[in-house]
Amino acid sequence: MSAACQVDFYVLARTTQSAEQLSCRLSMMAWEQGHRVAVCTGSDQAARRLDEMMWDDPPGRFLPHASGTDDGAAPVQILAGHADIAPHRDLVINLCPDAVPDPERFARLCEIVPADSAQRKASRGKYRIYRELGLSPETHSME
Repeated sequence: MSAACQVDFYVLARTTQSAEQLSCRLSMMAWEQGHRVAVCTGSDQAARRLDEMMWDDPPGRFLPHASGTDDGAAPVQILAGHADIAPHRDLVINLCPDAVPDPERFARLCEIVPADSAQRKASRGKYRIYRELGLSPETHSME
């Protein structure tokens, strides 16, 4: 991909809003638009939790997904960390506390900013990193 990676920060307004639920909705919308999605979590435990959620969220819908090693078969891949993002993924949803390395490899990158103030600090750092890389992140308030 070119350096024209679109970076979007989705800012949750309330602590009752879940970054994982939003990642499920964003994954569903992206899959329906034909994207190949990687969702990066901060740990193996978080990846397992998200895998469980994707079976039921969004309600009444099925989101084809897989976790672990990416064999390319599933349209949505759940990963623990950034190390194993396959090159055929064009959209990354980042739930990790650190920035995605080399984001220009992807067409689009979605960052979900939790309402918790301590976690927002990490998001501010990621925003700065992406700007320093020459990207123009946009923010969207999720009321």
